[in-house]
Amino acid sequence: MDINQLEVFLAVAQERSFSRAAEALHRTQPAVSQAIRRLEAELGESLFDRSSKDGTLTAAGRVLLDFSQQMLNLRQHAHSAIRELRDLQRGKLSLGANEYTVMSLLPLIPIFRARHPHIKIEVKRSLASRIPGEIIGRDVEIGVVSFKPNDRAIKSLAIDVDELALVVSPNHPLAHKKIVSVRDLGAEAFIAHNVPSPYREKVVKTFAQARTPLNISMEMPTLESIKRLVEQGLGIALIPRLAAQIEIERNQLMALVVREMRFERRLHLIYRKGATLSHAAKAFLRVARDRAP
Repeated sequence: MDINQLEVFLAVAQERSFSRAAEALHRTQPAVSQAIRRLEAELGESLFDRSSKDGTLTAAGRVLLDFSQQMLNLRQHAHSAIRELRDLQRGKLSLGANEYTVMSLLPLIPIFRARHPHIKIEVKRSLASRIPGEIIGRDVEIGVVSFKPNDRAIKSLAIDVDELALVVSPNHPLAHKKIVSVRDLGAEAFIAHNVPSPYREKVVKTFAQARTPLNISMEMPTLESIKRLVEQGLGIALIPRLAAQIEIERNQLMALVVREMRFERRLHLIYRKGATLSHAAKAFLRVARDRAP
């Protein structure tokens, strides 16, 4: 299987046209068609539905698409790694995080930038559950998650510890308290994050065990929107303290501890075990190890 054939295959799949793929690759259409035929002959499967006019992939084509992207990503990483060996002043640091875990990167990025100002930092937003797969697939070099993956192909480095906080408006009747019980919250209106997580399951279970109703009056797609609504007094919320640290310090939100829900979460940087990381990634891990708890 030739890497150039895979490049042609990806172009046709992305352009959904043999002619547009030929134009994008600066090749003739017969050359593109021949490369696809050779690839199909080697695999013994058709990759495109010839009866369609828009380059529709067959089942075999869809399977090959993911592997082709990984192989081309690997080639790109190889070129980048070799260039960085020649010039330490160039390079890119690719990271994966979600809306919450990106907060743990904020103390590390200024230190890294001060040491390596010419390296571009690119943080890709993703669901936490997808980040380990993106590490394996080489879409990003380093990810940050709030769990330790079980995959033996992934190494992890603990960088921070966080806890669940009950946040309320400064004008809320509970605002003057530091610790409350689940039983104190049965009449409260909660604003919840609508992304499923193990911590949400723990909260639901804790309320059930306390035989206390959990009144979720609103569900929002981002932590930022939840914080803004809580500030306006439209409800209270259980969110990671790290995600609301700035608002807590500015007294825009008050953070309380729920006695039965002292759920600690440890944030980890994750990366491929045994992988040849870029110089930028290695330097970022050094910064993280220096600051690790």
